[in-house]
Amino acid sequence: MTSQPSLPADDFGIYHVLAECTDYYDTLPVKEADGNQPHFQGVTGLWNLGNTCCVNAILQCLCSILPLVEYFLTGKYITALQNDCSEVATAFAYLMTDMWLGDSDCVSPEIFWSALGNLYPAFTKKMQQDAQEFLICVLNELYEALKKYHYSRRRPYEKGSTQRCCRKWITTETSVITQLFEEQLNYSIVCLKCEKCTYKNEVFTVFSLPIPSKYACSLRDCLQCFFQQDALTWNNEIHCSFCETKQETAVRASISKAPKIIIFHLKRFDIQGTTKRKLRTDIHYPLTNLDLTPYICSIFRKYLKYNLCAVVNHSGDLEGGHYTAFYKNSVTQAWYSFDNTRVSEIPDTSVQNAMAYLLFYSCQPFSIPIQKR
Repeated sequence: MTSQPSLPADDFGIYHVLAECTDYYDTLPVKEADGNQPHFQGVTGLWNLGNTCCVNAILQCLCSILPLVEYFLTGKYITALQNDCSEVATAFAYLMTDMWLGDSDCVSPEIFWSALGNLYPAFTKKMQQDAQEFLICVLNELYEALKKYHYSRRRPYEKGSTQRCCRKWITTETSVITQLFEEQLNYSIVCLKCEKCTYKNEVFTVFSLPIPSKYACSLRDCLQCFFQQDALTWNNEIHCSFCETKQETAVRASISKAPKIIIFHLKRFDIQGTTKRKLRTDIHYPLTNLDLTPYICSIFRKYLKYNLCAVVNHSGDLEGGHYTAFYKNSVTQAWYSFDNTRVSEIPDTSVQNAMAYLLFYSCQPFSIPIQKR
């Protein structure tokens, strides 16, 4: 009798134990779909419930984040659930189970869509929604449902030879969402009058990038545009605590905490007053080795490169558009296109396209799940 091999932890600290959930891994593929096309895990279409292409595209991309999927499929989420806001997280777990462990070519996201719609009624209306806004709502609700509180005592205060222990405790919140997606920017703000510098931190999960050109540019151009020093003058002046009045300032941002999964929102929808337009700029983005090292805060600098794992595309205009998704499946290591119920494998060369709206990058490749022996 041979002992079961130990399951190695991935670089995210989340075990690849999908193999223990089901015998689904015994053979790949395990099912022949219609048209003699093989059905792989995670390669599952979603029914359109009435202009829900936005919902489906976001869910397909989240389905590609294997550490997130495994967290739900292995049941780890259950111990973290907050009773007062568990409906969305539970529905998400059921949907991921259907998409990864089910034997259907297409499944319905209705239960999850309804659970989120109870909290955000706007998403249940039969009208086009913004995929970026929907993604933020999903991540926020999963965070609220799964957050854990950690208590730690403040460090002792030392003054001369006398040590005084502070009895206060520091409370911090964390969840699988913060572990995977949370990013922190550090802003250095220099008053142009007194030249004193102050710092401000901002935490978020979706990184919105300006588009510096109307016709063509690269993702690097968008990043450089965001991270370049900006002068705030006139009505944008900031209050200087040293001058005790509003002053012109120079602001520069840098990344002080890089996430394991970084999501770029390309700001294609330009709304100024009553004028609305969509920027159709062809933005070139790398599939591998996106280097964010130049934008990391110098005191935290480390060599960081990211690989593309999913894309949300938007075609059409602001009033009547359509969302689709691409993502790289961790089992087959192939790219797939998802257009509601229509699923097809695509070559790497097709992933780069002019309709990209959201880009999902991982700092480490997702491992192929362990097959059961």
